[in-house]
Amino acid sequence: MTAPLARITSSSHEIPTARSRRREEADSSFSGLIHPPPHVGGYGTYEECGPARLRALLFVVLLAGNTQWAHAAPAQWIPLFPTNNDITTGWTVRAWNDVSKPGPTGALWRVTNAVLTGSAERGSWLMSEQEFADFVLEFDFKLGSNGNSGCALRAPMAGDPAFDGMELQMADFRYNTNASPSELTGGIYRAIPPEKQVYKPTEWNHYRIILRGPRLVAKLNGERIHDLDLSTLAPEVKRHDGTLAPPVKDRPRRGHIGFQNLSRGNDPVLIRNARLQVLE
Repeated sequence: MTAPLARITSSSHEIPTARSRRREEADSSFSGLIHPPPHVGGYGTYEECGPARLRALLFVVLLAGNTQWAHAAPAQWIPLFPTNNDITTGWTVRAWNDVSKPGPTGALWRVTNAVLTGSAERGSWLMSEQEFADFVLEFDFKLGSNGNSGCALRAPMAGDPAFDGMELQMADFRYNTNASPSELTGGIYRAIPPEKQVYKPTEWNHYRIILRGPRLVAKLNGERIHDLDLSTLAPEVKRHDGTLAPPVKDRPRRGHIGFQNLSRGNDPVLIRNARLQVLE
C-alpha cells in the first residue's frame, strides 16, 4: 500500500466552527485507506473529488477486491428425473386433493425416452421429498385434449397444493370449457390469471418459474405471464368444497414441488427436460 493520504484541509480561511470540525474529522477517517492518483476515475484531483465521491470510489474498489462478490459461482442446474426408469427415489406419489394421503392404487409415474408421465390411474401428485424456498424451475410439458395437470410450488405435505401451497396450472381449455382464466394454463389456480394466454394446444410448451422470497416470475413459451409480489396478493380463493383457502400472501415461502396427473381418459400429461436451480 502506498503512503497514507494527507489530512484534508479546508481551502477556506474562515475560522472553523464546531460543525466544520466534525465534518473535517469525519472526512479524515478515510486517511490511510487508499492513496488516489492525481486524477481519480476522470473526476479530477482528490480535492475536486471531495469526500462523497471518494466514498463511492472506495466502495467500488472494495467490492471489486471481494472475490466472493466478483467471482461468485452460479448455482448449478439439477436434472429432476432419470433418463429411463420408474420414479422411486426422491419423490412420492400422493392423492390429488390431499398430499398427506397416498395416491390411488396403481398410480405410477415413469420416465420413458426422457419423458415423464403418469399412469392411467387419474388423481395423483408426484411430490418431491425435499423442500425448496428460492429456486428456478424449468420444464417442457404437453397436454392432450383432455389434459389437466399442474405444477406444485412451495406446497406443504398436507392438504391440497392448489390451495395450501401454490399450483401453476396446466390445463387444456377443452378439459373444461367453462374454466375461468386462473383455471387454465398459466394461472395460479383460482387465484391469479396469467397476464396473457400463450399456451399451445397439443404442442410442447415451456415453463420457466423463478421464486425468490415473495417474488414470483413465470414465463410460458418465452412470454412473461406473471411478475408478482406474493405478499400483496389477498384475493378470496375458494376450495372445491366452497370453503375459503388461505390467500396467496399467507401461503408458505418454503415447501415441496410436484407434478399432477388429473387428465381424463388415457391422456396423461407429458413432461421433459425438467431441471432445478436452487438459489438459496
